[in-house]
Amino acid sequence: MTVTRFQDLPLADRDREWDAAAADKRVRKWADAEDKPNAKYREAHIWYDADNADEFGAYKLPFADVVGGELKAVPRAVIAAAGIMDGARGGIDIPKEDVEPVKRHLAKYYAKTGETPPWER
Repeated sequence: MTVTRFQDLPLADRDREWDAAAADKRVRKWADAEDKPNAKYREAHIWYDADNADEFGAYKLPFADVVGGELKAVPRAVIAAAGIMDGARGGIDIPKEDVEPVKRHLAKYYAKTGETPPWER
């Protein structure tokens, strides 16, 4: 089980809509990962199951999309992921030891937007 390394991706426009399924298609194409995940594909997610890294279902908390040919963090995706970490949609099934590192990762993107994550309010 692994929290991805913070990439410090540039932010997409704040008003950019978040469609996880559409973003996943664009990320797969951008990462040349249409058959199976790879390291570039991993950059668009906060967490993945390292024991099953060659399966798309092992990747959770997508937060990035390809915008103008560049991978960017989407503020609405970061907010959605933070909501899940804060219990929305039933929360997330990841190891307890990964919860705080995931929150720290998300908090760094929140800081870039000038906002505070829900668990710090």
